[in-house]
Amino acid sequence: MVATESTMLALGTEAPDFSLPDPDGKLHSLADFGTAKGLLVMFICNHCPFVIHIRAELARLGRDYRARGVAVVGVNANDVENYPADSPAKMKAEAASAGYTFPYLYDESQDVAKAYRAACTPDFFLFDGEQRLRYRGQLDESRPGNDKPVDGADLRAALEALLAGRAIAAEQKPSIGCNIKWKPGNAPASFS
Repeated sequence: MVATESTMLALGTEAPDFSLPDPDGKLHSLADFGTAKGLLVMFICNHCPFVIHIRAELARLGRDYRARGVAVVGVNANDVENYPADSPAKMKAEAASAGYTFPYLYDESQDVAKAYRAACTPDFFLFDGEQRLRYRGQLDESRPGNDKPVDGADLRAALEALLAGRAIAAEQKPSIGCNIKWKPGNAPASFS
C-alpha cells in the first residue's frame, strides 16, 4: 500500500464546475449546491484501504453536516476498467453498505478530479457559501494500522469554524491515501 499525499490546492480557489452522474444516472452539478452554507467535495472510492478505514466517519460527516446546511458529495474518479471494484454498480452497493446519505458520483472522464487537482483517495475539499476553498487536507490523524481514532478531528474543526463564521486554521495537513487510479495515458503530467 503506497501512500500518496493530496496536492493542497490553493486556498481561495473557486470550486471547479462539475456535472456528474450518480450510479442511477441522475446528474448532480455544482449549481445544485449553490444555496448551501458550505460544500464538501470528497474524492473517495470503494476499494482503497484508506477509504475503507474511514467509511463510517464519512457517513457520519454526511449525516451531521448536511443536516446543518453543508452540501456533501462524494466523487469516484478511478479507472473502473482496471479497478472494477469501483464500478458504478459497486458504488451503489458501497453507498448503501456504508450508510452514505450524500450523492456518490462517478467521474468517468476523470476531468473533475483533474480540475480539483485530486491526487488520492480520500481527498477533501471544503468550500464556503461562495464556493471558495477554505480547507483541503486530512480527515484526521488516523491511518490504517496506526491505532489513532477515526474521529474526523481536522475536517470537523474546519467545518465547525466555517459554520461559525470563524477563520479556518491556515496550517492544514495534506490528506494521505491511495493514488487516484488514472486511466492509461490520462494521468496529469504534474500538479506543480
